[in-house]
Amino acid sequence: MEPVWAEFLARPNRFTLVVRVGRRRALAHLPNPGRLAEVLSPGRRLLLRPAPPGRRTAFTAVGADLGPFLVSLDSTLPNRLFPRFLAQGALPELRGFRVAAREPRLGEGRADFLLVRGRARVWVEVKSVTLVEAGVALFPDAPTRRGQRHLGELARVAQAGEGALVLFVVQRPDAERFGPNARVDPRFAAGFCQALAAGMEARALVCAFDGRDLIPRRLLGREALVLPAPCAPEPPALP
Repeated sequence: MEPVWAEFLARPNRFTLVVRVGRRRALAHLPNPGRLAEVLSPGRRLLLRPAPPGRRTAFTAVGADLGPFLVSLDSTLPNRLFPRFLAQGALPELRGFRVAAREPRLGEGRADFLLVRGRARVWVEVKSVTLVEAGVALFPDAPTRRGQRHLGELARVAQAGEGALVLFVVQRPDAERFGPNARVDPRFAAGFCQALAAGMEARALVCAFDGRDLIPRRLLGREALVLPAPCAPEPPALP
């Protein structure tokens, strides 16, 4: 089914939007629990896809028009596309690795992916990013205890001598740097710094969004990290 354009009116809860399609109001599912305050401003043009029959909402919100470009609103898209990014070589440091498990057990929770290449293993957490300020992609846009826990697990993996990577997938093309959002979640930022010091790696894959797909544009490494003082890591390379 073809996408349609709508106007954003309100967000009554985390996963529901009120939109105007033509002259009528409708509900749209929002597949993103983030605050999205900089994206979901009154009057914003949103790209919707008609929902399957039987759904409570008539549409699913997939993108927002920021003027020069679209930003994806689907926070599940980065995880779904990660295996393709890996296979296509968008992550050169991981060349030769394959996905051995999705959502493998890790500590008290689960990682997003476990990659293997021979005897080498890398545990990967993928984070969806939609917030960019002055060219800096920032995560999270709301406090996240789950994210804090993930960083602690990755730090323990790195200290044990295995690869640990947090990959920020930036769902808009205007980021040149990246880092933890210390203003919104200082505990996540502190955990990020501690995990880097323990040996975790961090990368940001900056993507364009064409209304359906994410297209990798650039991979940002440690040289592009923007970190709160006194965090100044020099972590080892991935195995």
